[in-house]
Amino acid sequence: MITRRQFNFGAAGSIAAGASPLSALAAKPTQDALVIDAMGEVREVYTDELCREMVDSGLNSITVTLCDPKSYEAVAYQWAMDGVNTYDRLIETESEFWTRATTVADIDRAQREGRIAIFYLFQNSTQFGRNLDNVDVFYDLGVRSSQITYNFQNWAGAGCNELNDSGLTVFGHELVEKMNEIGMLIDLSHAGMKTMADTIAASETPVIVSHSCCKVLYDHNRNTTDENIRAIANKGGLFGVTQMRPFMTHQIDNAVHFYYQHIEHAINIAGIEHICIGSDRDHRRLTLTDEYLAELKAEEGPNFVRSEWPLYFEELNGPRRMETIWDGLSKRGMNEDSLEKLFGLNLQRLYAQVIG
Repeated sequence: MITRRQFNFGAAGSIAAGASPLSALAAKPTQDALVIDAMGEVREVYTDELCREMVDSGLNSITVTLCDPKSYEAVAYQWAMDGVNTYDRLIETESEFWTRATTVADIDRAQREGRIAIFYLFQNSTQFGRNLDNVDVFYDLGVRSSQITYNFQNWAGAGCNELNDSGLTVFGHELVEKMNEIGMLIDLSHAGMKTMADTIAASETPVIVSHSCCKVLYDHNRNTTDENIRAIANKGGLFGVTQMRPFMTHQIDNAVHFYYQHIEHAINIAGIEHICIGSDRDHRRLTLTDEYLAELKAEEGPNFVRSEWPLYFEELNGPRRMETIWDGLSKRGMNEDSLEKLFGLNLQRLYAQVIG
């Protein structure tokens, strides 16, 4: 298997042989740094060409959502099982590009082999029902992270769209204790602010908000208060800044600077050691065709609001977005040491501490 470094050597060789320099990919900082996406997408429809471009962009690891989180009870359990099986098959079928990850060592192995390590995440805790033994079941199947809530109330707590935030419930406290015990990372994305604060306080191990933005900069239900961002950092956890444009601005064109502002604000609140990138984005180069909008409507159901689309910043639309972000933040004054922490080292440290 050709690694990124071997690919770059081959590109350099083609230049020496007389090919145009523009036909070869120049080495990028992200190809030497550790690059981890705390929550993003990998889809069966990705072409081999797109997958190779993801690898060459420098991406080393990504955490994927296993299934639609908008389900409860027996349906949630079945969808979760189906999600594990679907991604297991995808990784096995496309092992040239992906490898399943359950430990930090798997990221190191993937980096050496020129592949991308995939961690499994649930964006809700409804697949566990009220049976903590199900945490063991899914852990044994390779799941290493779960959110406590999605957008609405469940047995554990309240999501960000609830009218009244109940906070972490009795069962929620039991679930936090179980996840701490087994080594499953607690993700508080989509949680209501009281449920989030309660969970941060209850957890004996650091937690993550893998994909959110800063509420003080833009008042959106999915965004997080400075108080909670600071509390996450004080307990050793991480806050991941997402690339969902409607969480930051109504502006569509020439708007990527809003994303950089949310990263910079989070760093000012929590410190560089406690911020990471959680894109929550597709890697395809997207256009809002009728076909794509139909796909979105089918996936999102009542969550689909046409006026919010596109969800992406055009500058970050595609598989090489991590390169763009690195360059953009560098031009805004972020030094290489801070960039390396933001892009991967912080997540590597958290995963080592919680997952192993």
